[in-house]
Amino acid sequence: MNIALRKPMNREAFFAWAEAQEGRYEFDGVQPVAMTGGNLDHSCLIGNINRHLGNRLAGRPCRPMGPDAGVATIGDTVRYPDAVVTCSSFNGKSHLVPNPVIVFEVVSPTTVRMDHVIKLREYQAVPTIRRYLIVESNAAVITLHARDQDGVPFDAGKLVDSDRIMLPEIGIELPVAAIYEGTDFGQGSTP
Repeated sequence: MNIALRKPMNREAFFAWAEAQEGRYEFDGVQPVAMTGGNLDHSCLIGNINRHLGNRLAGRPCRPMGPDAGVATIGDTVRYPDAVVTCSSFNGKSHLVPNPVIVFEVVSPTTVRMDHVIKLREYQAVPTIRRYLIVESNAAVITLHARDQDGVPFDAGKLVDSDRIMLPEIGIELPVAAIYEGTDFGQGSTP
């Protein structure tokens, strides 16, 4: 039996490899993993999150980054959340966001387990991440995971269309309805 064993990559080899690719990839600590495309609601949600974060953080020390900004998690793993906020200065040529504070992931039907289980565990392993928000793309529901004052992760519950997302770590709040602006869940659009 001939089995080709691929040599595992490290993070730096992944970055060099990924720059030469046309598609988008995350790095699971051993090999690249293709990132799937989403639908128009998914794209709209990402745009809304980044726009509202950018508007509210304008002139403040914290900055939102879009889906091309990498976050180092467990081992050599690199994830590309749909939105991430850092309050640290950074080198613009770097591949990784330093000291991420807030992370948003928009769930697509193929990423439910990844976002709710695997990435939750990985983001909870990063001590600077204070809030991880999982944005559903088929209903106006956001699952919030946070850390208490001692840094212990906990499930902070679900937020719905009429709620506000409190982000005291960066001094802002976002209405859930603003994140879902213009999306369609088969029942019409959210205003």
